[in-house]
Amino acid sequence: DYDAALISEGGGVHARSAKSVAITPQVRAALGLADDVASLTPTDLVNAVLKAPVDLVYNGGIGTYVKASSESHEQVGDRANDALRVDGRDLRCKVFVEGGNLGCTQRGRIEYALAGGRINTDAIDNSAGVDTSDHEVNIKILLGLAVTEGELTTKQRNTLLPQMTDDVAALVLSDNIYQTQVLSVIGRVAPQLLDAQTRFMHFLEKAGRLNRDIEFLPNDDTLAERRTAGLGLARPEQAVLLAYSKMWLYDELLASPLPDDPWVATALERYFPTLLRERFAAWMPKHPLKREIIATQVTNSLVNRVGPSFVYRLGESTGARPHEVVRACLLAREVFGLPALWQQVDALDNQVDDAVQAALLNDASQQLERGTTWFLRSRHLGEDMAATIAHFAPAVEQLAAALPTLVEREEAARIDAERERWAAQRVPAALAQRAALLDSLVASLDIAEVAAQSARPVDAAAATYFEIGARLGLPWLRRKIAELPGDQHWRMLAKAAMLDDLAKAN
Repeated sequence: DYDAALISEGGGVHARSAKSVAITPQVRAALGLADDVASLTPTDLVNAVLKAPVDLVYNGGIGTYVKASSESHEQVGDRANDALRVDGRDLRCKVFVEGGNLGCTQRGRIEYALAGGRINTDAIDNSAGVDTSDHEVNIKILLGLAVTEGELTTKQRNTLLPQMTDDVAALVLSDNIYQTQVLSVIGRVAPQLLDAQTRFMHFLEKAGRLNRDIEFLPNDDTLAERRTAGLGLARPEQAVLLAYSKMWLYDELLASPLPDDPWVATALERYFPTLLRERFAAWMPKHPLKREIIATQVTNSLVNRVGPSFVYRLGESTGARPHEVVRACLLAREVFGLPALWQQVDALDNQVDDAVQAALLNDASQQLERGTTWFLRSRHLGEDMAATIAHFAPAVEQLAAALPTLVEREEAARIDAERERWAAQRVPAALAQRAALLDSLVASLDIAEVAAQSARPVDAAAATYFEIGARLGLPWLRRKIAELPGDQHWRMLAKAAMLDDLAKAN
């Protein structure tokens, strides 16, 4: 069944029932075996393949092949693979992918991740299949409406469905790319997020939504040890928390009025392929699951960018309800033009180090957090979202172009230094400039308000704003507050309170 011409030199296909398999020099080198290994039993060979010093091991079969050293084979519950199963700490690959369900135990994943390996969970690695099914069902429901109303015959529907294959694949892959991307991005700042994520887990437990023992999330003693060691949650643990955060936020949004907002509801069209948007948009508002689709779209688009604890943390620090935090976040996201910035960062794949991309995305998240907090305390939160975005976005863009000439000397020097730092890491000039401005651009919201209330041009209001701030030493004070540690809850609240007082003084 195999084309022998496609098999690498020294490789082969062997029956699992063979008594032994001859090990060629090429296989010996690929698997990192000792020079004197001439043959192995099929079971020992599979065991060696699992422990190969390679970039990636792809597990696509049935069975559990990796456990933790602290687990017994009996605990795994897969007797057929007891003889070949390995411990997470013994894996030598850089990445382990679970194309099959439960290729590793969760404890095995965590052990491997804590040893430096890259691994998600089987739910994350297989989520594209579930996402595809979700799209398929909802597309068929939508077209069913058109069939019922006589706009489409069943035969025409069946002809139409295959035409959307590539579009659906692109939509699904987009969801899944950003879901795994956020795990990588927050993984780089995991120690700083540990306190907030611990509080979020406590909240979910008290709400009866999470059992840490069942999900193998660390208990408080282990979390304290991680904090002391300067560690955060391991990537498989982050993946579990990400899933629970999405389930919680989805329920919160579905029970709120947010999916009914006309601007938010535009997420419904973006869920469907282009062909349906062009020909069947009139039926979309009639979709019986439209609120569920909108809530899912908004949840994914937000959590896949800011991580699992963002909404809960801002709600806890401001007293806002989850749907209010999301509304404010959507406003800040659009006003600051972050979708375009994110796309520019994504376009740098394989052009800059991924650590540079992660740093750019984390900086954007910090600006998004400050903008979200601003809108949560603003009278604009409950106003028409489209009108609010249309009011603030032009002012932000106008100020982005003029900021380096308006801010005080030290801040201008900081912006220049930041721009040069990004440029030195091969970030394109326009993106480097925008990234350097992120920290200062939040002031544009206050400036736009002052300009509107005083009926003055935005640039005139900005000049006055920065001149007064410089004379009072407010930029220096803001920098000093920003330098304070904020990795623990009460420190974060103290910083937020000081920044809030400063914003009010401005």
